[in-house]
Amino acid sequence: MTDSRKSVFSSPLDLHNIRITDDFWIRQTELVRTVVIPYQWEMLNDRVEGAAPSYCIHNFRCAAHLMKEKRENKDFKEPVFTYRGFEVLPEDPENPKDDEFYGFLFQDSDLYKWIEAVGYSLISHPDSELEALADGAIDLVASAQHDSGYLDTYYIINGMDKIFTNLRDNHELYCFGHLCEAAVSYYKATGKDKLLRCACRFADMIDDYFGPDKCNGYPGHEIAEMALIRLYEVTGCERYLKLAAFFIDERGKQPYYFDKEHEVPKGAPLIRYHYHQAHIPVREQAEPVGHAVRAVYLYSGMADMARITGDEELLAACRRIWSGIVNEKLYITGGIGGTHIGESFSYPYDLPNDTAYAETCASIGLIFFAGRMLRICPLPSFTDVMELALYNTVLSGMALDGRSFFYVNPLEVSPLACMRDERKFHVKPVRQKWFGCACCPPNISRLLSSLAAYAYTESDDTLYMHLYIGADITKHVGGVDVRVVTAYDAEIGKLSAAFHMAESEELTFAVRLPSWCSDVKVPDITGKDVTVRNGYMYISGFYTDGDTVELSVPASPMIIEADKRVREDERCVAVMRGPVCYCIEEADNGKELHNLYIEEDVELREETAEICGQAVTVIKANGYRACNTGEDKVFSGLYHKYKGSKFKETELTFIPYHMWANRGEGEMRVFVNVL
Repeated sequence: MTDSRKSVFSSPLDLHNIRITDDFWIRQTELVRTVVIPYQWEMLNDRVEGAAPSYCIHNFRCAAHLMKEKRENKDFKEPVFTYRGFEVLPEDPENPKDDEFYGFLFQDSDLYKWIEAVGYSLISHPDSELEALADGAIDLVASAQHDSGYLDTYYIINGMDKIFTNLRDNHELYCFGHLCEAAVSYYKATGKDKLLRCACRFADMIDDYFGPDKCNGYPGHEIAEMALIRLYEVTGCERYLKLAAFFIDERGKQPYYFDKEHEVPKGAPLIRYHYHQAHIPVREQAEPVGHAVRAVYLYSGMADMARITGDEELLAACRRIWSGIVNEKLYITGGIGGTHIGESFSYPYDLPNDTAYAETCASIGLIFFAGRMLRICPLPSFTDVMELALYNTVLSGMALDGRSFFYVNPLEVSPLACMRDERKFHVKPVRQKWFGCACCPPNISRLLSSLAAYAYTESDDTLYMHLYIGADITKHVGGVDVRVVTAYDAEIGKLSAAFHMAESEELTFAVRLPSWCSDVKVPDITGKDVTVRNGYMYISGFYTDGDTVELSVPASPMIIEADKRVREDERCVAVMRGPVCYCIEEADNGKELHNLYIEEDVELREETAEICGQAVTVIKANGYRACNTGEDKVFSGLYHKYKGSKFKETELTFIPYHMWANRGEGEMRVFVNVL
């Protein structure tokens, strides 16, 4: 890769230098800071009544006690591993034992994600009490670390004689990845390196164990790849980058490493481990397959590696996979993962609405992947998808009060079916207080707390605005101190950016032109060169104090249809306004939403309404409700001779998808029938 190519790379802004000012996103990020983060801490300590216990802090305390005893008692005997299951629950839920591990075997990651979110939050909103709480949690983590550097409470408590013997299933390297992410976040926020040193000790131990002429294994659940690269970028230690490269390069090679751990079933296909994205080497992969969260975590690490090393072959694989996601396997809500079987991608164009999995974590991982591809090359195709996932599936994963959550984000819901049809048991008509497998809620916190890093990036001479999120930015572009105040009013579709500096300086402000707006007004700015290329508007020239750039980017409601190869959505349409997908809900439209229709050329009307105390733009449309045609029945009481369709006029109300299920249990649909 040439130096000229590298010069187009951009990096996220230092979060210390950017403050979100957008009213909509202030509400979301403040909800995370003031409600979700404290709520999650209570959950980690098993203090939320009616919610499934986490046992996370319990496990760290148990491991810390064992390590203390090991250091102080010369006769201490290490536990001998006994497998107790993928999820371990106490025999007496009211009296869990102090010396046993409980919960899922990857439970450690929940605390790490909480610490990561706290780190990002402290950058924007210093809070001495929250920082002290996190410091205490980090002290607990450090005290649980084994003298060897190993740090996973599942094996420390149950017996370390079997560490790294089931990489396919047992998530040690997954938990390590989240430890790294938390350590980097907290170090950048506070300058405190205690957790970072824990992460580095564990990384060093892992690097001593894995590699050429050593163990050639790799993570069953990916994230270590992208986390090691972050650890490398903050420490400058090359061995972490090389270890990430090793994990990426070994994946999918034959003979399969996972075959060394597990007996291969008789008749197993020659090419297997699609679920783990380990069926073929990553550079040969083109179709996104398997567990959707694992997949996008891997692809994010691949993109980071391609950016840092200039590996064109790896970058080409990322581009092929990205194309496969967005052109064949992406829901209109930005969700991915069409089947609950393996929480996986299905085959191309198989996007069922009522059995969709579309895990919240998967959309968050898709944003990670998109953000990393944007750093390599700013293209709106990456940002459009990132925006779609953010405004819809990610926000849907959290209730408006921040106290309940969705793991699965379907596009059609019948509460009765969720209760009685085992094919839909994974779909919940109301958000849950928490989950035993609680990856999604803390993932929302860490993403929204670091949102500004995805909205804006910078290169040597250019400030990129990828998402229309208002912010106050203190920026250093090309050696020039610049303060940029941006604002976007979604109601009137106006972007305004005002620049403040001590003296006139040359720079470029690049604004993405979204696919949802075909009528962006190009400004005529005196003394500035305005060019449009690859979906971004570049406004270059000498800026002086008080210069303002204004763009008209209206977000009008529109009717969207799916590709004809998506069988589920034939003769159906969805409604969108800008990046926001809309849905119809029983609370506004009554029951049996499958009987509602609209015409192809229906007029969409915007109105202001209130949902749970929040002002929101809803969309109204004249429509029809299908009715029974008569009593002339044959075959059985369910059927009758066809006499044509009978419709009753009605008005349909569409609300933003992310706001559904905040007004009680009821039906919901994104795609509506077309007459």
